[in-house]
Amino acid sequence: KKMSAAGQNALLQLEKVMVVSHLAKRSVVAYSREVRFMIEYYPDMDPMDWTEDLVIDYIHYLITKKQASRSKCHMTAQSIAYFFRHVLNKPFQTPGKIYPKRDFKLPSVLTREEVQGLLRACRSVKEKAILELFYSSGLRLSELQYLKMIHIEANQNRIKVVSGKGARDRYTLLSKRCLETLRQYYQQTPVKPKTYLFEGQEPGKPMHARSIQHAMVMVYQRAGLQDKPKKVHALRHTFATHLLDSGIDIHTIKELLGHSKIETTMVYLHLQSRKRNALVSPLDVIDTPENQLAMLPKNYSML
Repeated sequence: KKMSAAGQNALLQLEKVMVVSHLAKRSVVAYSREVRFMIEYYPDMDPMDWTEDLVIDYIHYLITKKQASRSKCHMTAQSIAYFFRHVLNKPFQTPGKIYPKRDFKLPSVLTREEVQGLLRACRSVKEKAILELFYSSGLRLSELQYLKMIHIEANQNRIKVVSGKGARDRYTLLSKRCLETLRQYYQQTPVKPKTYLFEGQEPGKPMHARSIQHAMVMVYQRAGLQDKPKKVHALRHTFATHLLDSGIDIHTIKELLGHSKIETTMVYLHLQSRKRNALVSPLDVIDTPENQLAMLPKNYSML
């Protein structure tokens, strides 16, 4: 859509501020997109004249006319709040009104049998290498996309994640089994990757995120798990949950995942099956005639 000169200047200034502030590329793209949508919604208005009431009206439009989700509204409000503070230099007085609370939903997690099914469904060593990396290392999509060969530290059994979410570096696990798959992938690839572990058609450039997602979608379909939501990120959730089930402490998992807050990692406590399977309902242990009867020997006769 056509944008006014004032709108173009405001958007350009926003992008400059975010780049200077060293925000992640994905944040720059997301914030710019949401602010641009609001500029287009008020095409005849200078963004310098925006008020919080106008923001609330805009989000009301997204909810009532576009059926926007809470996460979409949250992203919109967060982006515009940043624009207010750092470009318009205006305070944001009513964040409670325009920051809808997120729904609490448990992450999608696969069973070990389902992971085995995915591995069997891989049709190429490249698919298998991508799948194993997601599951064995807990990488985010963008982290795997920009993973360089020099970040595979085979001697230390670890992977260096550079500039992950929040511009933080960290180390995560490198599975020995995955390392062997990666070596097979490198040997069998006709055009050897130059920089990134998984490169697209242009040498030295990372594989497109949508291509990675599509490859995983196809694996899920062949495994009969096409109904699983958030297929790539589910592998990261599964990595964390299976580590917790195997006895790894929550603080170690936090560091491997690159979470800034332990509260984010603690969601996996809801998902671990080892402790949950050991639980016994209080109804099953209460002293009742029915339970006493159930505990009697099978050959016991009341006659």
